Amino acid sequence: MSDPQTATATRYRGRFAPSPTGPLHFGSLVAAVGSYLDARANDGEWLVRIEDVDVPRTMPGAADGILRTLEGFGFEWDGEVVFQSRRLDCYHAALVHLQLAGLAYPCSCSRSEIAASATRRSVDGGLLYPGSCRAGLRDGAAARAWRLRVPDREFVFQDRIQGESRQNLERDVGDFVLLRADGQYAYQTAVVVDDAAQGVNSVVRGIDLLDSTARQVWLLQCLGLPAPRYAHLPVAVNPAGEKLSKQMRAPAVGPAQGVGMLARVLRFLGQPVPEGMEKMPLADFWRWAIGAWRLSCVPAVRAILAER
Repeated sequence: MSDPQTATATRYRGRFAPSPTGPLHFGSLVAAVGSYLDARANDGEWLVRIEDVDVPRTMPGAADGILRTLEGFGFEWDGEVVFQSRRLDCYHAALVHLQLAGLAYPCSCSRSEIAASATRRSVDGGLLYPGSCRAGLRDGAAARAWRLRVPDREFVFQDRIQGESRQNLERDVGDFVLLRADGQYAYQTAVVVDDAAQGVNSVVRGIDLLDSTARQVWLLQCLGLPAPRYAHLPVAVNPAGEKLSKQMRAPAVGPAQGVGMLARVLRFLGQPVPEGMEKMPLADFWRWAIGAWRLSCVPAVRAILAER
């Protein structure tokens, strides 16, 4: 499954991969700005990928709206925009590779069955899958999903912002889903295949995805693919401590808010922004921001209050 062209890529290549379930909000703009500036400050490429593989959650027209918003704020990406919904064959090929290697297995368990047999919760709050189908499907059961076997060992990686991160996949996550019962490919499958195919070697994203990183590193190892470097930005939260999200009806951001909104994002990310920068032309602001960007200034915390 390994791709020698991907394995030898050396130039910084980052990406921004929004889900088209609604318009961009402040929290998603933070991820866009952080990944964009880190790529450009390292003389690298910045790719945009629309993560629309979860069809039931995709909002019609949202992808076009996201791209227009990025353009309006002055973002410039490299190459064509990739849509996950057009890459299902690639995810299927990865799943077949794992099946043939004996690393992926069919699972017949429903949510209610998992709830009845699970004794612990995973790191991201869900029920930890107890491995009921690891040794094979019970008589008369039909496969609903496909899962990846995980090892009982600790994964350790160095996050460029948050420092050392450790996770035991068997204890903290359990065998995780690659292909869901509804026929949709899971986020972990798609993001790993796409990052490798696009030669992404540096990922800058929100810390809400930090707990997924060990899963992605293991999946990359199973597919014989190199892992990128990771940097996890603090997420923006409301006064109640809730992460800003489309599900929480976070207000949309738009180009009409101009450089002032971008300056607000930079201050959120710990970057010193001199007084009066909000009055600069958009192109001049980006040139200044790229030169001034310091990843080391980003606070190594999980969440920061998004001031209005």
